[in-house]
Amino acid sequence: MIPGALSDIVRKPWVRTLALAATVLATVFLMWQNEEGDSVRGDAAELRGPSEPDSFIIEGRYTTWDEHGNLKMSISSPRIEQFEDTNYATMNAPRARIFSEQATPPWIIEADEGSLRQDDDQVTLTGNVVVLRQTGDSEATLKTESLTLDNRQGTVYTDQPVTITEPFGVTQANGMKAWVNERILELNSRVEGQYETIR
Repeated sequence: MIPGALSDIVRKPWVRTLALAATVLATVFLMWQNEEGDSVRGDAAELRGPSEPDSFIIEGRYTTWDEHGNLKMSISSPRIEQFEDTNYATMNAPRARIFSEQATPPWIIEADEGSLRQDDDQVTLTGNVVVLRQTGDSEATLKTESLTLDNRQGTVYTDQPVTITEPFGVTQANGMKAWVNERILELNSRVEGQYETIR
């Protein structure tokens, strides 16, 4: 039972109208907050991406050094997704720079996608892989669809077809392996070349 003074107030029409308005405003506010929360959650889900990584980095860089503190490899990517259970990371549009022990320009490698297995320090690049290698005053370009960088061994290799373009000609082969420090490139099989003679 409502006490007398309170009962008199509740019976007044303006009090009921004010209470109703307050209830409607509270309901609208709660609904607006809920929609905003859904929007924020939706934006976060969109930013996280469909693969649902444990973490991701925007404009990330992965860098390694040798035991003497010299730079060995640096890879940048607009987006890196990390999966902790497998110690695995994927990269969009990676761009790598591979350094040798000699004071020579680094190899520049670009691809559509990449993945990094952190346990064995290997990077696999796939899709429109392009390697730029400066040798003296000339530049050589290697193109393939898949390439693995073994950072521990200092090697770069693939079993896919490769096309090497140099100022004096074009060489094609199936598969190759390169030793970065030694600056040696070994072609595996079906090697064909077209060369221009110097006059």
